[in-house]
Amino acid sequence: MPGSASSRNLVRNAGQGVREIRKALGPHADSGYNIARMRFEIILATEAVQDLKHLKALDRAAVRDAIEVHLRHQPTRTSRSRIKRLRGISRPQFRLRVGDIRVFYDVTEMAVEILAIVPKSDGADWLEKAGSRS
Repeated sequence: MPGSASSRNLVRNAGQGVREIRKALGPHADSGYNIARMRFEIILATEAVQDLKHLKALDRAAVRDAIEVHLRHQPTRTSRSRIKRLRGISRPQFRLRVGDIRVFYDVTEMAVEILAIVPKSDGADWLEKAGSRS
């Protein structure tokens, strides 16, 4: 029966199961995806670690969050403004935009290697100096 105690318990238990699933999925519970995504290892080059240390705390937190959100699962997924595949350059392969900060990185089968984290104003100079033309 629709109003019986056993049907109310069933609904309550089903809701509890959904909450447990959401908790296990973490921040991606509401992403709308039902497929498993591979996690990439994030590797910071020595220069990138130094670059990160030189940022203001607010910028450093924004960069860390963006790396985790955008590079952990789909680092090669380009967008109009956030992730760009660099043309004419073999290294670095990609650029992530985080406000006025640019994160240059390469992607291998299982890892994302972050090469540099630079302000937008220094991005072109860094690419000239450290980028490898293809």
